Amino acid sequence: MGANGVRGEAVVRLAGAERRLCLTLGALAEMETALGVSGVEALAERLRALSARDLVVVLAALLRGGGEGAFAGELDRAAVTPREAAEAVAAGFAASSGQAGG
Repeated sequence: MGANGVRGEAVVRLAGAERRLCLTLGALAEMETALGVSGVEALAERLRALSARDLVVVLAALLRGGGEGAFAGELDRAAVTPREAAEAVAAGFAASSGQAGG
């Protein structure tokens, strides 16, 4: 599975399988709503101190943006480690800014 760098996708390994993440406008809107903030600046500030629940919300939004909606809906039951989740979220944001390879 390759990442579409032009689209800002990242491919990460979660629970033993490759998954595609993408920071889309829809993913940003989903994060704003779920985290109770309005605007990109407020979202950026909120992302500086995520709880475990927040991390799941952000990861799920990035997965849905990458077309992995079915897996995103199963995150609460998937064997995703906290480290995997944090690294995946970082990769998703890095890819959207053109900083990650794919």
